[in-house]
Amino acid sequence: MAEHICGSEEEFVSQMNAKAAKLGMKDTHFVNCCGLDAKGHVTSAHDIALMARDLTIRHPQIHDYCTIWMENIIHKTKKGDSEFGLANTNKLLKQYSYATGLKTGYTSVAKYCLAATAEKDGVKLIAALMAAPDLKTRSADAQTLLNYGFSICRVYKDQNPPTLPTLPVRQGAKDTVGLTYETNMCYVSTSGEDLSGIRKKVRLPKTAAAPIKKGDTAGMVSYYLGEKELGHVKILYADSVSHAAFIDYYMQLLKKIFFLHEQVL
Repeated sequence: MAEHICGSEEEFVSQMNAKAAKLGMKDTHFVNCCGLDAKGHVTSAHDIALMARDLTIRHPQIHDYCTIWMENIIHKTKKGDSEFGLANTNKLLKQYSYATGLKTGYTSVAKYCLAATAEKDGVKLIAALMAAPDLKTRSADAQTLLNYGFSICRVYKDQNPPTLPTLPVRQGAKDTVGLTYETNMCYVSTSGEDLSGIRKKVRLPKTAAAPIKKGDTAGMVSYYLGEKELGHVKILYADSVSHAAFIDYYMQLLKKIFFLHEQVL
């Protein structure tokens, strides 16, 4: 695969190291692409976790493959086809109900290693461990780490943000402009705090002056737990509004006259 993608294993490994540096894997240096023991071929549990995070965020479909427990594989060679069964070496898939993957490893030097992923109540965790003395210890330590993580991690997602008004526009071709949120608020707590008391505060001007560009910031909504601000989300203009020309003022005047006329009738 390395030769097919990059022409040689050396170039592939060079790109592996470049990617590791980009991900902030400061304790990692690759010498080969197979992961077997070699002088200078090193990494750390922290770096493995960084790599696992990037993989699962960018390619979440990896879980569709790494959660397969057993599969029959057809090996095609010049001598013919042979079928054999392939079993998943990640025993957490059967032992831990929240497990979603990810990758096991073993060499005589590195011993038993694992990057374990799991999900519970909207919280996704990665537990990375290296140099476990045996399979049972590897699985048990991974479960201990994940259970600890789930006991202190809470996720808050604002599914019902405050309803946004339309803002009156001064000197604009339109009288009002709509508003929208840049994104939904998401906050992760790692201290086990109760997030049910989160309150929201919307900050918006009373009016907006033309010209207005769609996507520009109009204000923000801030989220607080007690006196602590957890974060904020920008409120953006949903449309563009140009500065009013003479014809715009004339049409607005006609609308007002027509409205007053209807009121009199």
